[in-house]
Amino acid sequence: MPSPTTSRIGVQAMMLKDAVAELGAFETLRRVVDIGYRVAEISQIPLTPATVDELAKARDELGFTFSSTSAALAPGGANDSIEDSFDKVVSDARRLGAEMVRIGMLPVPALRSVDAVLGFCERADAAARRLADEGIRLYYHNHHVEFAKHRGRYLLDVIAEHSPNVGLELDAHWIARGGLDPARVIGQHAGRVRMVHLKDYRIGWPPAEAIDAHAAGDTSTWTAAWLGVVQFAEVGEGNLDWPSIIETSLASGAEYLLVEQDELYGRTVWESLRISYDNLVGYGYGHLF
Repeated sequence: MPSPTTSRIGVQAMMLKDAVAELGAFETLRRVVDIGYRVAEISQIPLTPATVDELAKARDELGFTFSSTSAALAPGGANDSIEDSFDKVVSDARRLGAEMVRIGMLPVPALRSVDAVLGFCERADAAARRLADEGIRLYYHNHHVEFAKHRGRYLLDVIAEHSPNVGLELDAHWIARGGLDPARVIGQHAGRVRMVHLKDYRIGWPPAEAIDAHAAGDTSTWTAAWLGVVQFAEVGEGNLDWPSIIETSLASGAEYLLVEQDELYGRTVWESLRISYDNLVGYGYGHLF
């Protein structure tokens, strides 16, 4: 199936938070444009009036597009709260031209029980209806915990069922870390997925110091390293089947495919973004930038 011409590849700006703190938002996005990206999802960057002004300047002067902003449901964390800062969440999204707001994860207290998860779903669905009245769509981003099972069903399916007005932003790496095939999960939720995170899944080598620890009888250090070989990676530098994931995402209605990498393992953010860009162009998706 051909790729929809409206779909775009961009950056999840969590990767850029340190650069924004150092260089400012406009200069950071200017460097992102130099690599080849012209779309971003804003996350973990405090949306102060000055920063919003710089982001809007990047939109106007660099031709930048913002797919979405990020918000928590309740206060706490790096993003504004929908329940306590609703007007600001709406105002910031409108100022940047973003038609979507996303919740990045379940609140930690909601992980105490399924009942607590259902309480989150009820509140998130109410927030989605309220945002819809303002012309903004609300989305929920998964990690691996959503593939825990409750009575034979994945938690992601429970969340999707009980918050029907909330869309899904699915993350390829975290689906794989949950033990499932990203393309299959994305396809199962076709029509509800408007954003997909392009984040690779790599198995690394145990570090030399962990091997030395094993030789010295330090089993706890060795075990921690052995269990920690699962890594984040630049798109195309890990084990995920990107042509399958991307084609399924596009066929499922994804509007934005957002490159993200939680850890860089010694590379700069610019190096990592360049590697992902080059690999995605190599796969034949240069027209989506």
